[in-house]
Amino acid sequence: MSSIQSIPVKTIKGEDTSLAAFDGNVLLVVNVASQCGLTPQYEALESVYENYKDRGFAVLGFPANNFGAQEPGTDSEIEQFCSTKFSVKFPMFSKISVVGDDQHPLYAELTKAAPRAEGEPDEFREKLQGYGLNPNNDPDILWNFEKFLVDRKGNVVKRFAPTMTPDDPAVISAIESALG
Repeated sequence: MSSIQSIPVKTIKGEDTSLAAFDGNVLLVVNVASQCGLTPQYEALESVYENYKDRGFAVLGFPANNFGAQEPGTDSEIEQFCSTKFSVKFPMFSKISVVGDDQHPLYAELTKAAPRAEGEPDEFREKLQGYGLNPNNDPDILWNFEKFLVDRKGNVVKRFAPTMTPDDPAVISAIESALG
């Protein structure tokens, strides 16, 4: 079991678990938010999950309120939003912090394993600065909907910028490669 798999997390219903529950699966771990300009990615996340779940793949959603206070809801409000607005069936987890002094250990390990995202993180960083925001630098999470691809053994193999949609050909290719 990898160090990432042994880190305790809670499901969105408050049950204790870890990524070890998904041992042997390829995972796309995503920090999500319900009031972000990127929130429509929930639809693509669910579609990718549905397309590959029977091959040992799961999307794992981790709500976080670190960027622009775009995830202010409680776990139950988040769960309701995801199911009613986007028909999310992929596993969702309790809200965590993905950056800062209270960064969840899972995200500390993910960012250590993959310190820079593929895609256009620098362009997105400049765009955020244009809105008067002060975005994080690598290796920190840049914004909502950053994605980590974890192989069947629990190793981080790719990291994708927030603006790379889950159905981007590069993301799909990486998922298919990890699935074998």
